[in-house]
Amino acid sequence: MSETIFTRIIKGQIPSHRVYEDEKVFAFLDIAPLSPGHTLVVPKEPAATLDVLSEESAAAVGRVLPRIARAVMAATGTRDYNVLQNNGAAAHQAVPHVHFHVIPRPDDARGLGVGWPSGRLEADAGKRMAAAVVAELAKG
Repeated sequence: MSETIFTRIIKGQIPSHRVYEDEKVFAFLDIAPLSPGHTLVVPKEPAATLDVLSEESAAAVGRVLPRIARAVMAATGTRDYNVLQNNGAAAHQAVPHVHFHVIPRPDDARGLGVGWPSGRLEADAGKRMAAAVVAELAKG
């Protein structure tokens, strides 16, 4: 994977407002926040999308994500928030390095609007899809 703005931030080559760092994870305030406290949680491992991130790095992010969310909510005085993670350009990923957004949602929140044009899962299609996913999981 080529170097991204996030790898440069992690290395200290670009300044950031760091809120958390350990051996595997770096978290900092987004410079284009949707709301005050909007934080990015980034594995230090350079992986473009979640499916190629190592289980070790994914577990490290998973361990600290709730703690960071609690800290951001306490610091901003909000109760509601989004955790957002995109994979690939079609999914609106702007930086090709895995990252999670913790976005506080104050009462006057602007920015992130979630439209969810849901479909319908038919029983036969659901059975086939579940079987296909189970088969892939069995491969390891």
